[in-house]
Amino acid sequence: MGIGDGVKDEESVTELPRKSIFRYNSPLVQVALIGLVCFCCPGMFNALSGMGGGGQVNPTAANNANTALYTTFALFGVLGGGIYNILGPHLTLAAGCSTYVLYAGSFLYYNHHQHQGFSIAAGALLGIGAGLLWAGEGAIMTAYPPTNRKGTYISLFWSIFNMGGVIGGLIPFILNYHRTEAASVNDATYIGFMCFMAAGTLLSFAILPPNRVVRDDGTRCTDVKYSSVSTEATEVLKLFANWKMLLIVPAAWASNFFYSYQFNNVNGLLFNLRTRGLNNVFYWGAQMLGSVGIGYILDFSFQSRRMRGFVGIGVVALLGSAIWGGGLANQLPYSHDHPPKKLDFKESAFAGPFVLYFSYGLLDAMFQSMVYWVIGALADDSQTLSRYSGFYKGVQSAGAAVAWQVDTHKVPLLSQLIVNWSLTTVSYPLLALLVLLAVKDDNKTEGEIVKEAGVPSSNKDVATT
Repeated sequence: MGIGDGVKDEESVTELPRKSIFRYNSPLVQVALIGLVCFCCPGMFNALSGMGGGGQVNPTAANNANTALYTTFALFGVLGGGIYNILGPHLTLAAGCSTYVLYAGSFLYYNHHQHQGFSIAAGALLGIGAGLLWAGEGAIMTAYPPTNRKGTYISLFWSIFNMGGVIGGLIPFILNYHRTEAASVNDATYIGFMCFMAAGTLLSFAILPPNRVVRDDGTRCTDVKYSSVSTEATEVLKLFANWKMLLIVPAAWASNFFYSYQFNNVNGLLFNLRTRGLNNVFYWGAQMLGSVGIGYILDFSFQSRRMRGFVGIGVVALLGSAIWGGGLANQLPYSHDHPPKKLDFKESAFAGPFVLYFSYGLLDAMFQSMVYWVIGALADDSQTLSRYSGFYKGVQSAGAAVAWQVDTHKVPLLSQLIVNWSLTTVSYPLLALLVLLAVKDDNKTEGEIVKEAGVPSSNKDVATT
């Protein structure tokens, strides 16, 4: 059945559900569950990547694996929304989560045999799985919440998800605490990551499809039946000519481009092994703080939804400029040819670089939460938002694939920093323009927003209240 066959002009309304914070079919519980799934899988992956080089002394294997990962992720990120609309959450999310276990296992193998072929193949498979997982996650996180609380729910998801990075950072810190001169993490570290990732795969079966999720006011998240392959192929192709998605491209490309620089060339170059694990605890902890802060601004700072979007983008732009400026000051004293002395967390010189790395984590969460909020404000139904989220993740992953090869080819560190700073800076005015043209205030009709923006009224996916 095509998308258009099942769409209703208004969301279907049932009788008011039982009031309970623990109601299983509520958006709150479902967003928390997808947060836990991502806590176990991408959260642990982030902790592993954040150590620099996947926990190995030589980052080449991890860089090549990540290039393979983000290359396939770029394709399946775009296709993932359509696949989610056809298969539903259980098959899509479980298939995606299972590939994370294989990836962590490939580095356990690499610890013993130093053959990177397995890691590269596992990275390519993980890119497919990650595309499926993140397209489904994006649809759930942006479509399930009430319209006026999307920022809050995004911050809830981001906090739970990044707690995985916090716990994942503690694993190598604790297991390698007495190995101050060690180069690569031990086997137990990778086994610990694999156990969490396997648990996330099982937990993905607890996610309900959108037509079974009921908000507190009795509305369901969608009344659309599963789509067809032909419909999804057509709709995915249309994304590349969608002016809203084109305005998001720079932000999407930038949003993971800086990871290789931050993980390998800040955390990986500046700190010893155990300190890198400790830094990750605070990097991902900072993400929790950043997501809560920007979520509050995007939901509660002003009555006008447009104004909240403008303020949120402005706050992230100002903070981002300050943090990247600090990064420039930190980067000037060292390079690939003149690497710095490895710092331990017990040394006094640790404080400044640590605060910078913490701030990078804060900015990452605020930037990505802001982009997700903008995407969530463009539509309300999960089918459209799964495609939008998939497109965002696909472009994001294409950028990341390039970034990991940039680092592998030893591009000067100062050049990497300047490119990262420039990419994020360019995205802010384009996102503000998107908010101006496509996000309507809660008290305006669709006709008014289209008339103000000068955009053809045939667009079906303008946000509804």
